[in-house]
Amino acid sequence: MLKFVRMGLKKHFLIVSIAALGSASLCFTYAMDEQQWLTWSNKCLTQAYNADGDAKLKKWELSVTDNAFIRLRKTYTNGKQEYYSFHLHRFNDMGYLGTTTAGTLQLKTIADDIIVQTYNDPKGDIDSMATSLNIQVKNMDAERLDSLHDALIYFKGKN
Repeated sequence: MLKFVRMGLKKHFLIVSIAALGSASLCFTYAMDEQQWLTWSNKCLTQAYNADGDAKLKKWELSVTDNAFIRLRKTYTNGKQEYYSFHLHRFNDMGYLGTTTAGTLQLKTIADDIIVQTYNDPKGDIDSMATSLNIQVKNMDAERLDSLHDALIYFKGKN
């Protein structure tokens, strides 16, 4: 009787193992296409952007474009505009400082690859370059950060 139980357990374990491997392989074989990555990236950034921290902000636009640029435009109530842009093939790393509730997403490039421009600034318009772009975000858990990083890496490799 004991021998039968052991065989039954081995057989049961083998079936569960095969089923688990089959499920796991389905998870790894599904890949998003370019449009799905683009839609997800824009949805993630739009939902996460934290405009509440800047009371003088009138409107903002943050997006990943179909030609692999990240663009952020801020327009303030006094008419001043700030514009940031870089091509993701120059993307180097991503960092996050904060909690899941609120924090700063830092996108880093290889060199001074981020275009920084201001318009209608009382202190004068500025055109410069930077190596990092800090974006105030909210509701960013580790899974969303990892997935956003994967999306940016996908677009970095896009020709």
